[in-house]
Formats: sequence, structure tokens, C-alpha cells
Amino acid sequence: MTQWPEPTGETTTTASPGAAAPDPGPPLSARPYPPLAEPRPLAEHRVWPRAFHDRLTAPLPGLKALARFAREGAVRPTPEGLSGIPRLPYEPGPLPRVDARTVAVTWAGHASWVLRIGGLTVLTDPVWSRRILGTPARVTPVGVAWEALPGVDAVVISHNHYDHLDAPTLRRLSRDTPVFVPAGLGRWFRRRRFTRVTELDWWEAAELDGVRFDFVPAHHWSKRTLTDTCRSLWGGWVLTDREGRRVHFAGDTGYGHWFSRIGRRYPGIDLTLLPIGAYDPRWWLADVHCDPEEAVRAAQDLGARRMAPMHWGTFVLSAEPVLEPLLRVRAAWRRAGLPREALWDLPVGASRVLEE
Repeated sequence: MTQWPEPTGETTTTASPGAAAPDPGPPLSARPYPPLAEPRPLAEHRVWPRAFHDRLTAPLPGLKALARFAREGAVRPTPEGLSGIPRLPYEPGPLPRVDARTVAVTWAGHASWVLRIGGLTVLTDPVWSRRILGTPARVTPVGVAWEALPGVDAVVISHNHYDHLDAPTLRRLSRDTPVFVPAGLGRWFRRRRFTRVTELDWWEAAELDGVRFDFVPAHHWSKRTLTDTCRSLWGGWVLTDREGRRVHFAGDTGYGHWFSRIGRRYPGIDLTLLPIGAYDPRWWLADVHCDPEEAVRAAQDLGARRMAPMHWGTFVLSAEPVLEPLLRVRAAWRRAGLPREALWDLPVGASRVLEE
């Protein structure tokens, strides 16, 4: 796998006694990253480590945290917090008409987007099911009917949690659909007879019909069964078309240092799709889920020109009131002094076209 060293900002030059201190050069934040990795072959056979625990940003919850979680009961909103469900924004509409020079996004709900870029239709973490394992049924319908989708040219998966990797939805796809997945997750797809599965490590890339797919880090983890904790990687994606337009899909992530590093390695991100929900209680979820204020900081760290919130208003996964993520992200965006038109706080089912 391609491994680019991270710049440290340190100098190895040693000054002789009495000599002036060496010039440390520009600050770390101003230094360019190494060139992007050359795209790897599609559907390449790879051999991966048995597990990826070394990629964790923070330790997974231990026995003390699990005991507290059990003692405090289920993390779900109060009845008052659930009362906002009828007011969740849901405005399904037709998909925009696009060509190869158009970038457009449509929010199907949660982390599922219909992304049109470089003439391709790409689904992110597609979940069209009404219910996922261990969670109440979705509180807003899917924003795009499956039958209304154009031909799906590719799918990107961020990690293997059930609200991001949904087997019933994926069964609807042709088995020759190109699928881009984190390292170690390819076998899950090959067991289901998908034939064009490309696995990537962080900072690696592949290319499909002129669109570049880069897999980038996230502050999260992976688990699907009792015995596969961190056996596959997790992360986000940066998609770049022939004209250099870039969309960042964060997947599922907490806040941390990776955002600024992604922004420096992939300058000029036109749009970032960032999670803003499933954050309460913070003692339990801060390491793996951004709250709305952190999502705005992440967008700034990325240097993104626009941000579209996601991962809220679809499944009730945590204790915050269902409308709170939207209200808080709007307030945080306003406090940051960012242009209102650059916050694409779409209703479920709505679309937006990237205008140059």
C-alpha cells in the first residue's frame, strides 16, 4: 500500500555553537503535502492486516464506560425531544438534470446521497431500508424513490456499521456495480457476488471514467458482529472530476486533526458532506460523532467552500432532540461569520446543483 509520511514541521539541521539558529522554514500548515497517490487498479486483489486497531484516534469504550451506559439506560430523546418529528424537513423532488460538467447532490436521508459528478451517479452509504438492526424505524421516509434513480455508476462505503452498510439496499444493485470500500471490507461484498470491488487504504485512490475516488481518514471505528471489531477500516471519500471539482463525503466521524490534513492534501474542496447528529451524550459519543459546532469547525479546517449537513433527522440514534442538530448547525454557521448560501441545510429529498 502507498504510505506517504506525514510532515512533522521539525528540522533536522544542527547549529554549531554560537551560530544563528537555522531557519525552520514555513509553518507546518503552509507546507504542501506529498503528491497524491497514483490511482490503483480497479478491483485489485489486496492482502490486508488482520485488524486496524492502530488507526483508532481514541480507545474504544472500556468496561467502566459500558457499565455507565447500562446504568443510565437507553440513549434516546425525551418525549419532548421526539415531539419535533412532524417538523423534520422532508421535501422530495425530482432529481436535477445534469451533464458531465455538472456536480449535484440529493439527500436521500442519513448518510445516503445521490451524488452526480463527472457524468457519474454515485451513491454514498446507501440505506433505503425502513429499519436497521437495533434501531427504531426511520422517522422520515427515504427522500428518493429507488425506482426514480438513474443508473447507478458507483457506490462508496465509509464503514461497516449497519446504518451505513445496509445489505437489503445493496441487494437491489446489479452485482457488476463498481463499489469502493475501506480496506478489509471487500470480502463482505465478494461473498455477496459483487464483482467490481475496490478496497483502499487511507490516502489511496482509484479512478472510474475520469472521476478520482480518494479514501481519506475519519475519527471512527468499525464493527458488525461480536468478533470483527476494527477488522476493516473506516473513513471518508474525496471525489474529483476532470475539471478539478471536489466533493468530500465524511462518512461517520468525530472531530479531530484529520480534517485539516485532508484539506491541505486536497485543496479546493467545493462541497463537504458532514455529519451533525447522533452526538448526545457527549461522554459516550464525542470521539466518534461530531456535534453541530464541531462539524462547522471541520468544514473550516477542510477549507471547503460549502457544507451540507447529514446524519440527522432520519434515524433516532442518540439522546439529542430530533430538531436540535439543524438549529445548532445554523447558529454555529452564523457565529462563524460564514456565508448563509454556503450552508446547504437541505430537507430530506431535496437537491442542490453546484454553480460555478
